[in-house]
Amino acid sequence: MLRQKQLTEWLRGLFPDESFLLAPASADASFRRYFRVAFQNQEKSDERSSRCEQHAGTLIAMDAPPQHEDCRPFLHVAELFEHAGVHVPHLYAQDLKQGFLLLSDLGSTTYLQVLTGGNINTARELYGAATDALINIQLASRESELPPYDETLLQREMRLFPEWYIGKHLNITLNAEQNAKLESVFARIIANNLGQPRVYVHRDYHSRNLMFLENNNPGILDFQDAVYGPITYDLASLFKDAYIRWDEELVMDWLIRYWENARKAGLPVHRDFSGFYRDYEWMGVQRHLKVLGIFARLYHRDGKDGYLKDLPLVMDYLRRASERYIDLKPLLVLLDELEPQDKQMGYTF
Repeated sequence: MLRQKQLTEWLRGLFPDESFLLAPASADASFRRYFRVAFQNQEKSDERSSRCEQHAGTLIAMDAPPQHEDCRPFLHVAELFEHAGVHVPHLYAQDLKQGFLLLSDLGSTTYLQVLTGGNINTARELYGAATDALINIQLASRESELPPYDETLLQREMRLFPEWYIGKHLNITLNAEQNAKLESVFARIIANNLGQPRVYVHRDYHSRNLMFLENNNPGILDFQDAVYGPITYDLASLFKDAYIRWDEELVMDWLIRYWENARKAGLPVHRDFSGFYRDYEWMGVQRHLKVLGIFARLYHRDGKDGYLKDLPLVMDYLRRASERYIDLKPLLVLLDELEPQDKQMGYTF
């Protein structure tokens, strides 16, 4: 309540002659919280719009406690992505000492809420817009602007899987042979990931962080952890989404459309779709290992059980990819030792 009181006082300093209401807009897996600022005096809207254009009566206030969160990466990535021509929250005011930002409001309807209806035409349109926006972001990439998605970071993310999913969630201690098997697979995954062309990487480009708008889809959120890394990463986030699943035939079509458009735009995707698809699959494996570890950690360390229901889908993605490639078979064997499952099949090249 103290933080919300401090936030309210900050906003009153920005809008001393106006009344407004604060309501929770969303929260994420970090310490950040978001509030929708709804102004009650419509007569002031013209004056306010001169300072905060195109907000239609509402703005978003971010509360990022400075002892836990640093707003500067958010501001930097927002500027990079906005210059790339995609729709991210526009910054109107900031107080980095207190950890407050005032942003444009991209609405409350996520891609996930719209896509859950299962309409294929809607999905095709929205994913097309999402991959178009992704291409714009990738085309704007410059190596020096964002932290590298290097071996250290890739390893650190994957090690969340043995620590939190295997060790804490399954309560299993790997033996020496199993550890060696996992280390061997980690090395192969990293070799593939580091061999891919590099671009700006959002790192969580999926249906919960893409907002549905009447115009200019998608609105893009939660990009503060962006890095410079493998070109297929955000595609794996988008099409191997932990929160919604699509038939592989549809995903294949959407991937081909992205690949064709990316090549036309001059992005350094693999010249053969088969090689591009393999990179996408292997990047997905790295992400699935990370996500399984993160979801387990959110439950066992942070007491957040809302992600447990999403574990089976992520594990299924991981198993399917591990079945398709000989170099990933040791991982599948290990997964079967830990949690025996029926075999699945799918696309490979």
